[in-house]
Amino acid sequence: MSDERNIKKALYAGSFDPFTNGHLDIVERSLKVFDELYLIVASSPSKNPMFSDKERTDILEEIFGNNNSIFVHNWSGLTVEFAEKNGIDHMVRGLRPTGDFEGEFQMASMNNTLSPKIESVFFMTGEEHFFVSSSLVKEVFGHGGNISNFVPPIVLKYLNQSKEGS
Repeated sequence: MSDERNIKKALYAGSFDPFTNGHLDIVERSLKVFDELYLIVASSPSKNPMFSDKERTDILEEIFGNNNSIFVHNWSGLTVEFAEKNGIDHMVRGLRPTGDFEGEFQMASMNNTLSPKIESVFFMTGEEHFFVSSSLVKEVFGHGGNISNFVPPIVLKYLNQSKEGS
C-alpha cells in the first residue's frame, strides 16, 4: 500500500495555447522526477487565446487521457493557491535559452513569497525545442506554414479544425 505522503506531486501551469512539443518535453521530463503532474490551463485573456480554456483542457485531456499520473485542470486564480489546496509542493517551469530566465526567476520569487513551502523546479527545454513557443507556432500556422514538427498530432488536428471553422 502506497503512503500518500510519499507521492511527489508537481504542478505545471501555462496558457498552453497551443500546447507544443516543447511543453510535451517538459511534461515527459517532469514525470521522471515526480509521481503526479497537474497540468493547469491558466486563464490568460490578455494573451488573446486561440482556444478557449475548455478547448485547451479538452486537448490536454485527449493527449494525456491514458496517463494515470497526469491530471488536467482549468484555474483562473493564483497557481500557488491551487498547489496549496491540492497538496502540491513543486511548481515545474520550462526554460529556453531565449531570455526566459529573468521572467521565470521573478515568477518563482513571487510564488515563493506567497507560499514558501512550494518549490519551483526548472527544466531546460531540449535543444530540438528551445526555439519553439506557442506564439511562434500560432504565427507560422496563421501564415499557412507547416507546424507538424512543433506540436503533437492532436493539437494539429484541433488547429486544422479551428481553421476550417473560421
